Amino acid sequence: MTNSPTVPQRERAPGFEERLKALPGTPGVYIMQNRANQIIYVGKAVSLKNRVRSYFGSLRGQAPKVWRMVDELFDFEYIVTDTELEALILENQLIKKHKPKYNIRLKDDKTYPYIKVTTQEVWPRVLPTRKVLEDGALYFGPYPGMGTVYQTLDLLDKLFPFRTCDKEITGNDARPCVQYFIHRCLGPCAGLADKPAYDDAIKQVVLFLDRKHDVIVKDMYRKMGEAAEALEFERAAVFRDRIRSLERVLEEQKVFSTTKTDEDVIAFARNEGEACVQIFFIRGGKLLGREHFMLEGAADSTPGEILESFMTQFYDEASYVPPKVLLQDEVSDAEIIQSWLREKRGKKVSISVPRRGEKRDLVDMAARNAAETLEQFRLRWLSDEQKATASLTELQGLLGLSVWPQRIECYDVAHLQGTDVAGAMVVFEQGVPKKKEYRRFNIKTTGNDDFASMQEMLRRRFKRASSMQAADERKEALELAEAGARSRPAPSADFEAAARVQEEHLENLDEPALGDTVQQLAEKDRHAQVEGAGGWEKSGWAVLPDLLVIDGGKGQLNAAYEVLREVGLADMPLISLAKREEEVFMPGRSEPVILDRRSEALKLLQRLRDEAHRFSNSYNKKLGAKRGTRSKLDQVPLIGPVRKKALLRHFGSLKAIQAAGEEELMAVKGMDRAAAASIKEHL
Repeated sequence: MTNSPTVPQRERAPGFEERLKALPGTPGVYIMQNRANQIIYVGKAVSLKNRVRSYFGSLRGQAPKVWRMVDELFDFEYIVTDTELEALILENQLIKKHKPKYNIRLKDDKTYPYIKVTTQEVWPRVLPTRKVLEDGALYFGPYPGMGTVYQTLDLLDKLFPFRTCDKEITGNDARPCVQYFIHRCLGPCAGLADKPAYDDAIKQVVLFLDRKHDVIVKDMYRKMGEAAEALEFERAAVFRDRIRSLERVLEEQKVFSTTKTDEDVIAFARNEGEACVQIFFIRGGKLLGREHFMLEGAADSTPGEILESFMTQFYDEASYVPPKVLLQDEVSDAEIIQSWLREKRGKKVSISVPRRGEKRDLVDMAARNAAETLEQFRLRWLSDEQKATASLTELQGLLGLSVWPQRIECYDVAHLQGTDVAGAMVVFEQGVPKKKEYRRFNIKTTGNDDFASMQEMLRRRFKRASSMQAADERKEALELAEAGARSRPAPSADFEAAARVQEEHLENLDEPALGDTVQQLAEKDRHAQVEGAGGWEKSGWAVLPDLLVIDGGKGQLNAAYEVLREVGLADMPLISLAKREEEVFMPGRSEPVILDRRSEALKLLQRLRDEAHRFSNSYNKKLGAKRGTRSKLDQVPLIGPVRKKALLRHFGSLKAIQAAGEEELMAVKGMDRAAAASIKEHL
């Protein structure tokens, strides 16, 4: 008889077993962490004790990702809740905040766009937005992309006469814009709008976004009739045209139900770890719209887990919850989710899995659409990948590179008349941007010297690479030594001799941090900061490019090559791309390489160069904006932002501060004699 597989004995946090035994049998949320204190999974439980302990018994039948998660687990935390419903809500909030890698997540859920109706304003607007705020406005969505939002806004603009400008409305403008004359705005800017009529137009917009189209059509017919009876034929014709536009939209909506009900139909398809969820919006028995959403982290998950994760994340932000939700498969916590949706809707919500009939046909149709959407994404990705592979292979051949240029780094310098010099490094891997490894450099080199600025940036980048590689050597040596110590009760003479040789080698490495322990190195890696750009993973510093691209001509190329020789990387493939004739210069070659203007290799280099140029210019503008807000006080020792603010609030201007005596300066909150003396000395 064979035993069920159990979790391997891994090193856990101090007190792990004791806390595991002390878990309460109440509802709550548990948070799994790895050795680096990163949250890798968040889950909810009816009983924390039973659920968390289940990970440390037999895992037979569990998905491979559960094995991987438990293997990586080092510590856990938990939060007790009063009810399972509270646990569901808290779990969803934590997943959205931390994006744990073993949870199923809506891709880029924070960036999904919405349509905002600013009903808190006197003359409301209808806007696209990516932020949902508690500002009194109405929000509709989320939509899968800005394309869908702009299509909807364009249709709304044709149907309803609301303003599309963002100007302050005073009613005193000399004349309205062209939107008024084509009957797409009521002209509040020029005092031509009747407030009740404008509010009615906004009401129609809200009804449309709420998918209550039949109500809008009925109201438009009424207004058209009233205008005709009043012999206002031009106004009646406007309503007639709007009715026709709206009815054309409604004609495209297929009737799916004999009962005029509101319901959402949710189904999904997946392939190689990617999952696509399709949601049909049925309103009054008609299909009024559909959206698709991509999920990540869905590999090895059950259908029920995928649907439950999508529902909790989607409906947490959705502007409307229908009375019925039809699902492709059962979810384990259907009753809890129903209770949660009931709270959001304010009325009863039912979740069901139809087995036959028109409802099942509807679910199957949503599943087929999800599969089709997923296939389109896959084909598009394959096309992009094949194009990138072709361009890199072509580039390797044209430049005579010994290796396939999988990682390419491109550098550019931007400045404004020698001030606020900004350097930029962009990274392409396998022909596509890897934006998380883009880096900006605040160049310290003074003056309008592009060559010196480029050299400073490259020195900083590659000296850091050298130090990280040295740290890797030190860490590897320490791990080997620790492993050897654990495997032998007492070190042999051979081992001691090898250790002395190893230690002598490590002493010759010139990085000050190399005396750190493995734990200290890991901690420093987590907190490593790049100037102006936040943290960067250690491996990102240490990985060297297969090709280095410099924006510029021969001068920039020679300056870069000088730095590479200086840091011992003279063999690194290096080119520069001159913009005027798109000439490619290489070290040791007097004549440039001219690439065919139609070649994919040149297009790739141009994309790299243009991206580096964009990135450096954006940082240059940011530095310039900061400089524009500086004053002479920023240059005074002992005067920081808090004291500067207090001084300006007290005296009102820099001139008044300069005129004040030391005693007057010391009277300001937060000031002392040393700070006052510093001001008198430097201003």
